[in-house]
This record gives sequence, C-alpha cells and structure tokens, in this order.
Amino acid sequence: MAEPRVLHVITDPRARGAQRSARDLHGELVRRGQVSELVALHPHPDADPGEPVAVLGPSRHHPDTLRALRRAAGRVDVVVAHGSSTLQACALGLMASRTPFVYVNIGDPRHWTSTAARRLRVGAFLHRAAAVAAISPQAVDLLRTRFRLPARRLHVLPNARPAERFSPPAGPAEKAAARAALGLPGDGPLVAWIGALSPEKRPDVALAAHALLPGTVRLALAGEGPLRARLTADAGPRTHLLGPLADPAPLYRAADLLLLTSDSEGVPGVLIEAALAALPAVATDVGWVSDVVRPGETGLLTPPGDPAATAEALRALLAADRTPYGDAARAHALAHFDLDAVATRWQSLLRQVARTR
Repeated sequence: MAEPRVLHVITDPRARGAQRSARDLHGELVRRGQVSELVALHPHPDADPGEPVAVLGPSRHHPDTLRALRRAAGRVDVVVAHGSSTLQACALGLMASRTPFVYVNIGDPRHWTSTAARRLRVGAFLHRAAAVAAISPQAVDLLRTRFRLPARRLHVLPNARPAERFSPPAGPAEKAAARAALGLPGDGPLVAWIGALSPEKRPDVALAAHALLPGTVRLALAGEGPLRARLTADAGPRTHLLGPLADPAPLYRAADLLLLTSDSEGVPGVLIEAALAALPAVATDVGWVSDVVRPGETGLLTPPGDPAATAEALRALLAADRTPYGDAARAHALAHFDLDAVATRWQSLLRQVARTR
C-alpha cells in the first residue's frame, strides 16, 4: 500500500509552537517521498513572507475557510489538525466528509477547557476525530478521563525536532561567533528566553528573576507579541530584546542556559531544541515540561510565577559544572524527541487512519 496523502492544517503561517512542529513533520514526510501539503486557516501579519504557506480563508471559522478546507481535504487521504485552534475547524469543515482527520493535542487541555461549557464543546469536537495524538503519556491519560475518549483512538506521539538542526557549539570560538552574529556581548554568562511575548509565557517573570542575579549575567529574549512595548520599557541594560528569530539555533549555541517561565505549556519545542543543542534549562513545572527537563539531571524546575525561585535555580546552575547537564539533556532528547524516529511512528498512524476511510 502506498503511503497516504496528507494535509497538515495549522492556525496561521507563523513558525511557532504547533505551527513549527507541523512544518517539521510535513518537511520530513516530503523528504521521505510522501505526498504532504501544509495549509493555514487564516493569515497573520507576523508571518515570515519568505516561507509562504497557503491560506484557506479570512479567519479560522469563516464559512469560506471551512469550504476551502473541505475542498483541500478532498485531495488527500488523511488530514492532520495541529493545535486547538484547528480542532473546531476540522470537526465542522469535515463533517460527513470521507476524509478522516487526526487531531494533535499540543497544549494542556486543563488550561484551554477550564469551564464546563468549553469542556463539553471541545469533547464533542474531539469525538469527531479518527485519532488523537498527544505529545505525552500524561496527556493521553488526561484526555481519556476528561473527555471519555476511547483508548484505541489515543496515541502518544512526542513533540519532535530534527537533531541535525540543533547541534551544540563545537567550542568557545563557535559560542563567541554565535553571540557576535546576534549582536550580543561576548562577556559574562548568557541566559536565553525564547517564546511569544504574551501574558501566558510570563516574560515579566524572566525580567524580575534576572534583576535578582549578579550584574555579570545577561538575558536575551527572542520573540514578538503584545507585551513587547512593556518589556522594552522595563528592560535593564543587561537585557537584550532580539525580536523574532527565523532560526533560534544560533541563540542556543550562544547561551549558557535556557529559561522558560510559562504559566501553561504542553511539551515546549524550545526545550527540545535547547536539549538537542546540549543547553541545560530552568523551566516552570507546568504541563508536561518534566518530560524534557529532568530535575537535577538536564536542568531544574521551578513553580510558575515565582521570580525568586527562578533566580535561585538560575544561580545554582550558573555556578555548577553545566557540561554533565548539557550532555544528559542532549542524550535524553536524542532518545525521545528526534524527528526521524517520531516521523516513522507518524507514518504508521497515518496508514492506520487512512485504512478507515
């Protein structure tokens, strides 16, 4: 049997979160010779024009968007809906369609189904999916109990990244060159923070924790979002706002630690990328972050919304020999989150779903 034709649906064309994971999986399937398309529900002003993605309509649930989605689904054997924003579109747009869809649960459902009404609505949409792929075994357990999904339709498929794209720096010279290329000073320890500058990511906690560290420590924040102006006003002279990075790999090579301060996460891709680059992490203990950050082995975990605890963890790792942490992080990421192995598991699931058409 030939590999099924696949349509990946993302919310918008930005290369972040679920969109980045979908891009990587789509690219790997194409590399393997499989027919794979990538489309976005609606445009976004922050999308990189250098990486065009076909856009279906003006907004996520607009009738024109849903009609275009249904037409695109008619060309393939399986649709993969990446992230919560695509779930409703596929559940409605593909109703009574012959093309099944797989929903990829990226985040923590406890965060985005906090009310009873939302749980009922999301549960109804989830039951329309032919299969649900979750990025952590803990997420599978939660989806089964919270939404009463049959175990046979739940699959663990980790968030993954191509290992070759996030290699560690070869030595101090490469680290210094990475800093220079990003316009960062070459002296002193550097903590990297990468993500959307939005309330749930809590970049304010990163700034507050950084203010408690010795004056030699620098903080580089990469990303864009609604908090940009406020962060620019609050940032001190040792804080560097880099804006969005098309490729975050140079920042991983330039940094000494990765910091994640989110109030809600699934299994963040930035933690996987940093681990592949042998970069230890300090991260909030939310969602399934502990799948990547193993306390005392690949990094340290802190409570969310606690700048003092975050600063203490950063101080501890900056004072430690970080080489064993980095080596353990890379080994763990290669064993569990390398795209090559995860894509093979995806192909198996897609074949299984396509047979149910």
